[in-house]
Amino acid sequence: MSNPSTQVLHEMKKVINGKDDVIQKVWMTFLAGGHVLLEDLPGVGKTTLAKAFSRVVGLDSNRIQFTPDVVASDVIGFTMYDKEKNEFVFKEGAVMCNLLLGDEINRTSSRTQAALLEAMQEKQVTVDGVTYPLPAPFHVIATQNPYGTIGTQPLPTAQIDRFMTKLSVGYPDFEDQVEMLKNRQQADPLSSLTQVITKNELLALQQQVQNLFIHEEILRYVTALTEKTRNHPSIHQGISPRGALALCQMAKAHAFLQQRDYVIPEDVHAVWLPTSRHRIVMSSVPGAEQEQDMLLEKLLQSVATPDQAMLATL
Repeated sequence: MSNPSTQVLHEMKKVINGKDDVIQKVWMTFLAGGHVLLEDLPGVGKTTLAKAFSRVVGLDSNRIQFTPDVVASDVIGFTMYDKEKNEFVFKEGAVMCNLLLGDEINRTSSRTQAALLEAMQEKQVTVDGVTYPLPAPFHVIATQNPYGTIGTQPLPTAQIDRFMTKLSVGYPDFEDQVEMLKNRQQADPLSSLTQVITKNELLALQQQVQNLFIHEEILRYVTALTEKTRNHPSIHQGISPRGALALCQMAKAHAFLQQRDYVIPEDVHAVWLPTSRHRIVMSSVPGAEQEQDMLLEKLLQSVATPDQAMLATL
C-alpha cells in the first residue's frame, strides 16, 4: 500500500473502530474520483466517518441536513440582486466545497435530491443560466437510512447511479463498541485527528490511479459481468455503462492500494459488490440487500475469469 494511503487509513482507525474494510472502500472511492453512499441505521457512525475523512485528507467541507424543507437553492446556490453593486450576485450553496456531507439524503424531496445531479457528474452547477465550477477535488458522502424507515423515500435511479459505491457501516462488535465508548468519555475524538495529506496530494494520487494499466481482457470481463445483470430474469434494470466505468475505476484504486500499476481480475472481484449493489433493480419487489448481494455473487461466479497467466505475458 502506498505510504500516503497507509497514513490516511491509520489515522482514520483512531476514531472508527473495527470498520477497516469500510474505511478502505471509502478511501478507494476518493482515489477513484467518486462519491459514496452510506446506508445504515441511525447511530452507527456514518456522519463521524465522513467528518473524519474531511479532517484527515484536509478537505474543505460543508454539511447539509436533508430535511423535507431543504430546497434546491440550499444545495447549489442562488442569485440575488445587490443594491450596492447594482447587479445580481451569486450566493454559493453547500456544494461549493471539496467534500459535501449530505446527511439523510432520502428524507428530502426528489426535486432537491435532483439538484445534486449536475454537481456529482459534471463537478459544476448551473444557476440562472450561468455555470460555476466546483473546487477540485469534489466528493460527496451521502448518508441515508434504509428505505422503509419513517420519513424516507427512495432516491431517483439517475441519482443513485452517480454514487460510485454504496457501503454499509454496520454495528460494531462487542470489543469495538467497548473501545468506542472508552474513547468518547473524554473530548471529541475527531479533535485528535491529524491531517496527513493535502488536497493537491490527493489530486496527484487520483491521477496516478487514473494512469494505471487495465488490459482489454479485463475490460471485456467487466463488460461481460455488467451484461449479465441486464439479461437476468430476476433483474429489471441492470448495471449501466456508467456503472461499468465505475467498476474499472474502483478496480484501479484497489490495484493501487496493492502497489500494482496494472489491474487483475481479483481487483474487479474486490470491488464488485460495493460498486454494483445499488445499480440493479430487482424485477419483483426488492428484497433485502443481502439477497441482491447473493445474486450479484452468483453472477460473478458465472462469468469466466480472464486467464491470469495469459494476462501476465501481454
